[in-house]
Amino acid sequence: MKDTGAPRLPTPPGAPFPRPEQTRVFTIANQKGGVGKTTTAVNLAAALAAGGSRVLVIDTDPQGNASTALGVDHRAGVASVYDVLVEDAPVAEVVHQCPDIPGLTCVPATIDLAGAEIELVSFVAREMRLRRAVDAYLADVDDPPDYILIDCPPSLGLLTINAFVAGHEVLIPIQCEYYALEGLSMLLRNIDMIRRHLNPELRLSTILLTMYDGRTRLSSQVADEVRNHFPNEVLRATVPRSVRVSEAPSHGQTVISYDPASTGALAYCRAAAELATRHSEATHGRNAE
Repeated sequence: MKDTGAPRLPTPPGAPFPRPEQTRVFTIANQKGGVGKTTTAVNLAAALAAGGSRVLVIDTDPQGNASTALGVDHRAGVASVYDVLVEDAPVAEVVHQCPDIPGLTCVPATIDLAGAEIELVSFVAREMRLRRAVDAYLADVDDPPDYILIDCPPSLGLLTINAFVAGHEVLIPIQCEYYALEGLSMLLRNIDMIRRHLNPELRLSTILLTMYDGRTRLSSQVADEVRNHFPNEVLRATVPRSVRVSEAPSHGQTVISYDPASTGALAYCRAAAELATRHSEATHGRNAE
């Protein structure tokens, strides 16, 4: 049984992290399932918070896995991102504090969100609803977060489109396995389409290699291929396969608080440190407007 007291968080390299001039809004997406998208969203968020940053995770996946991993209640009826998208609730009214990690908050997803795709069809400017809510939140809150990480469903429906329109940067987790790049070209085309028609600020800024196994030639080959295609976007840090990373959500925790000394926790801390110190030109968040 794990100690239920306050967890001892790791100190990421370079902590405390430099604060961006404006809030950086990341949309974390990959249309291919099982690549560690939600795992990356919650553990990067936790690692950034452990490094002294203030982070908000917005869960737009009806399964609510990010909410579960952050220990945030997301039963039906709980104030959630559904209320923001469909009922015009202010983001500030649905933000919940992560119980394990200071500085980390979450807008949870409930099962109510499963019907939001259909409900949003009849709305005017339905693709812009999350962006407008996030913009209003950043404009009104006294102390805005340094980072907003938006976790997406593994499909290109209205929920994912809302996440892309709300974001400034796209972060794509890619697993170091066969077919790793399958579907990536379609995802990049969709990002380009959204940039041209809905969000000219959106750009692919970051790729994180996950499920890396340095003992296998396949992982090395996939990593080399991705780095050759995206030399400026791929983080140097890689996330290895880790039992602890898989176990943590069942305890309502990220691996950062569940097992701070594990290889997975340390890998996400390195990735967070790199994310916090690169792409400084990306800190042009809309709250400057």
